[in-house]
Amino acid sequence: MSVPSTIDHRATGYSLAHAYWLAKASDLAYKDEATVEKQVRAWGFDQVRHHRTRFSPPFPLQDTQAFTAVSDNMIITAFRGTEPAQIKDWLSDTTTPPHPGPGGTGYVHHGFAEALESIYPALRDTLAEYRADGRSVWFTGHSLGGALAMLAGARMYLEEPRLAADGVYTYGQPRTCDRLLAAAYNKGFRDRMYRFVNNNDIVPQMPPEPVFTHVDAVRYIDSRGKLHEGMPLLGSLTDRAKGLTADALAPASDGVRDHSLGAYVDNLEKNLA
Repeated sequence: MSVPSTIDHRATGYSLAHAYWLAKASDLAYKDEATVEKQVRAWGFDQVRHHRTRFSPPFPLQDTQAFTAVSDNMIITAFRGTEPAQIKDWLSDTTTPPHPGPGGTGYVHHGFAEALESIYPALRDTLAEYRADGRSVWFTGHSLGGALAMLAGARMYLEEPRLAADGVYTYGQPRTCDRLLAAAYNKGFRDRMYRFVNNNDIVPQMPPEPVFTHVDAVRYIDSRGKLHEGMPLLGSLTDRAKGLTADALAPASDGVRDHSLGAYVDNLEKNLA
């Protein structure tokens, strides 16, 4: 297997190549609008919509950003993440009660719900406009962006079934919802949700259980950069210990270093080579 030169617009289901290119799209979500438009057009998408809302204090985020790229065969919505220090402080705050989940199913982290709601109407309208003609729909994002991609998938599936995504790929996603919503999501997105975790990435370990949990379908990248379909408990604990000792001078920084989207992209590329 080798790294494909561009994204496959007719991709269906799971593939490592598709995971790589959606990680690249997640990385692009961090860039300015002009850069986004230039790059997605180079990837073969001829329509781009930007979704952005600015917040006022005391909301912990400055804004929510995403873009939707449309080609003849595919739609990708990529949600922007945030800096590790900012999201760690936010997810450590246990004073805010959970928010009712999509379609009245379970609960989600209040901040995630509010961040998504700020751009959801525009996103929904964009998908409603372009979903025709057999185009597939994919949601993706890193860090906070991964939480928003998962939650957008849940909202579409439970509230707008005709707009439900064909697949959701996230990287370094935090825990987003309670067990009730996770169970509904796991049922609706079986073989359509892929949550990548890079070794000791700190963000997927937050916010704390048992209030919040993860959806299934994890893809684990070990301390050597090898990708595994699943995360065996004992094996992953041993491997995480190896990751912590990889940098003897700064073991505490491993969780932040492993959260870097660049590390995800590089490791996926290595597994493709």
